[in-house]
Amino acid sequence: MKKWQCSVCKYIHTGDEPPEKCPVCGVSGDKFVPFEEEAGTDTPKVEPDADANKTEPPPKEPPAPNHSETSSASGLGKSDRAVVYLKKAGDLMVKHHAHPMSVHLPNGVIPVVAILIILAWFSGSDLMLKAGFINLVFVLIALPLVGLTGVLEWKKKYNQAQTTVFKIKICAAAVTAVCCIMSIIWYLVNPEVLGSSGAWLFVMINLLMLVAAGVAGHIGGKLVFKE
Repeated sequence: MKKWQCSVCKYIHTGDEPPEKCPVCGVSGDKFVPFEEEAGTDTPKVEPDADANKTEPPPKEPPAPNHSETSSASGLGKSDRAVVYLKKAGDLMVKHHAHPMSVHLPNGVIPVVAILIILAWFSGSDLMLKAGFINLVFVLIALPLVGLTGVLEWKKKYNQAQTTVFKIKICAAAVTAVCCIMSIIWYLVNPEVLGSSGAWLFVMINLLMLVAAGVAGHIGGKLVFKE
């Protein structure tokens, strides 16, 4: 049986032919390439050369440094250097898994927010509502980093694949951010929101935020673990 690897998410398929589409990221089968396993460690031994004992000529002196190239490299403008530094920073973020790390904060706090707001709705506790609001603020602080690292990973690691999987993930992340901002603004305008006639809508917005974050996290887990 042959093995095929998705060139986008690196999922490995076993079969005589590649699948019609990747079960993980959803790209078409033409994105699959034959997967070659690493060769074994059995390498042929290299026999010593018969002329190994011969004296070698003295090494040549290294060429003089090209000062023109050095001056041109050092003469880069500030904007060019900024682009280089930003590219290096983006590569480091993808290499060291900045997106999966940063997304842990909102994914862990958003369920707490939903629980606190529901409990505050039923119990009428202002303390629980304030606690939910404070947690929402921390989610909002984390979202820019989550979005930035997510876009970088999508561009650099997944080649900006325009599949249904990535579209759903991006839409779910956008819904999460919008619901978070709406909840914070609503609470700031009306701190007694759970005592008003629109309390049910406020609760539904936070539940929608929880569901959207769960969908985005589920898809992200599939992409990471190739399942």
